[in-house]
Amino acid sequence: MTRIEKDYTFNSAVHFDNKFLINHYELTVSMIVETEAVHEQNVAMERLDYFINHVLDSCVFVDITKNKAIENYLHAGLRTCILPEEPYDQILGIILLLKLNSILENRLIVTDITLNSKLSDNVRFHVVQEVADNLYTGDNWWNENSTKLCDTKKLSDKKTKIVKLFDDDWQSVGIIVTGK
Repeated sequence: MTRIEKDYTFNSAVHFDNKFLINHYELTVSMIVETEAVHEQNVAMERLDYFINHVLDSCVFVDITKNKAIENYLHAGLRTCILPEEPYDQILGIILLLKLNSILENRLIVTDITLNSKLSDNVRFHVVQEVADNLYTGDNWWNENSTKLCDTKKLSDKKTKIVKLFDDDWQSVGIIVTGK
């Protein structure tokens, strides 16, 4: 068993207090390698890199209760990440840990995440897997092995028109494990 870490930075926006604010994030992802197959390790790392660098970067984080804002961002064509609460760093850290473990398919296991941002005055939030696994369970986008940032089915139930602008599966971006 090997333990690895990787650092990322990305810029995204938050919808907070009826404002659109740009934020700069720094993220450290700590993982344990669970597969001996080098190809599977590489695919898992490619998925991690892709999700953070191409899906999270330049998205907007919004609380699920902000229906009008969500509708406006989606209709404007912005990649919108819908969170179960206000987009505080500690909430984002928990959701990211859960999502990353979903997309890594037990090839790598994220054990903890450290996240800080400019808007949080660079306070670092440390989230561990054992805590995250007990929060925000259920049938949600962060528990799916995809590049989704929101549950479009749940939004469609609210009579919101959803325009699909981004692919949300790994095959469409060419990052799949052989035989899947």
